[in-house]
This record gives sequence, C-alpha cells and structure tokens, in this order.
Amino acid sequence: MSMDFNLFMNDVVKQARKEIVAAGYTELKTAEEVNETLNSKGTTLVMVNSVCGCAGGIARPAAAHAIHYDKRPDNLVTVFAGQDKEATARARELFTGYPPSSPSFALLKDGKIITMVERHEIEGHDPMSVVAKLQSAFDEHCKEI
Repeated sequence: MSMDFNLFMNDVVKQARKEIVAAGYTELKTAEEVNETLNSKGTTLVMVNSVCGCAGGIARPAAAHAIHYDKRPDNLVTVFAGQDKEATARARELFTGYPPSSPSFALLKDGKIITMVERHEIEGHDPMSVVAKLQSAFDEHCKEI
C-alpha cells in the first residue's frame, strides 16, 4: 500500500469516529471497556462502525437520527470493526446467535442480546428504513426519556 492510501484511510477512520461520537455515542476501544459497559444494567445500543460506504451513507446517519425519539436506550456505544479489534471481538462474543456483521446495531438489555440490525438490513436500504427498525426495537425494549 502506498503512503497516500494509508493517509487517506486514516482520514476516513478519523471522520467515521468523529461522526458517531458527535451523534452521542461513546467509543469502546478495549475489551475491558466493552465488558464494563455492555454488562451493565439497562439497555445499550451498540453501533458496530466500519469504513465501508454503507456505514457512512446509511448506518451512521441512522445511528444519529434514531436516538431522537420518545424512547431510547440507556447507553449509546460504538466499537469500530477493523480498527479496535479486541473491543469489536469481545462485543461480538456477546451477540450470541448472530454472525459478525459490520456495520450493524445490537440492542442489549442487562448484558444480554435482544436483537440486531445486521449489515444485510442496512446495505442497499435507505437510512430512514434503518431508523424505523431501530425505533421499533426502542418501542419494544426501552423506556421513555
């Protein structure tokens, strides 16, 4: 790989991180942070971020818009597939019954997986359909804010 490509990818990763943090999500960069946060009481939405086009064009915008709703999870966090490898691997271990998928969203309650919105439900769809899937899960499992 050329130096220019590496610099470009660093910029893409920085921008992807900045977008999701600006939307109100906390980055989990280590397995320890994942254990501490995802095993806590209450509901937690995990956005599995990535550098692919559907993450930037669909998943991150959906992550930002879905939380402006009457009901939402207690905790909003993100792990970055391909970047924070230990954190992502640990989070995926908690997503029992679901194959690795990025981008994706996992909704947990008291440390247990409730549901996921997987890549195949994101890629090729518009952000608002992903928002609708997330908000439907919030209606069912989260309390009013």
